[in-house]
Amino acid sequence: MFDSMETSLDGIRDVKVYQNVNGYRFSVDAVLLYSFVNVKYACHIADLGTGSGIIGLLLARKYGDARVLLVELQESLYALAEKNIVLNGLEERVKVVLSDIKELKEKAQPLSHDLVVSNPPFRKPSSGRISNGEEKAVARHELRLNLSDLTETVSYLLRPKGRFCMIFHPERLAEAIDTLRRNRLEPKRIRFVHNDHDAVSKIVLIEAVKEGRAGIRLEKPLFIYDKEGEYTAEVNEMYGRKQPEIKPLDL
Repeated sequence: MFDSMETSLDGIRDVKVYQNVNGYRFSVDAVLLYSFVNVKYACHIADLGTGSGIIGLLLARKYGDARVLLVELQESLYALAEKNIVLNGLEERVKVVLSDIKELKEKAQPLSHDLVVSNPPFRKPSSGRISNGEEKAVARHELRLNLSDLTETVSYLLRPKGRFCMIFHPERLAEAIDTLRRNRLEPKRIRFVHNDHDAVSKIVLIEAVKEGRAGIRLEKPLFIYDKEGEYTAEVNEMYGRKQPEIKPLDL
């Protein structure tokens, strides 16, 4: 399947990945979520719904001693993630499994991770424009995975006090907080992301701690563009102070 698709070689910071030209492709949301993770140390990391593997591979570079599990449902993206692990020379510490997140309990041990990240599909099937092509549609719309199933699996994987970082849509923030808490994941940090100073937020970053104490810190907003329409200094720093070549997230 992989060999029959046209791919491009792209990258962020010190990670390079092959992506399907006409399939689901990472965007600025990947570097936003990666940069939002601020734990000092991580031993076992899981990236649920990894796509081409970009976020999990970035975290493997950031935490040089960590073992990283990439989980992907779609065979075409799984094949890319497998190839990208080799491309980045991370075979000894990173592995990818082809699995429905809802069925991950059959393949992973409980309480086995101290950090889980996910850029899940956050649009209801009846809302928004359904993306063309199965890869994009499954990655962006709740066709094969919903928030409740995701958070249940996250809680299964995380050790007590382990952290879960996700990117989601602000319109569903209240639902996200309720769902996290039902699965013993206490929201601790929230940061809203805006295209610029005049735009409403279309992205929210959330960190939750398993069995953590109540209390949420609302961080300062993050702006992607400055007044000249260029990436802000903060976003450029996320990219390693190099001007990125990819386009912003199309919401």
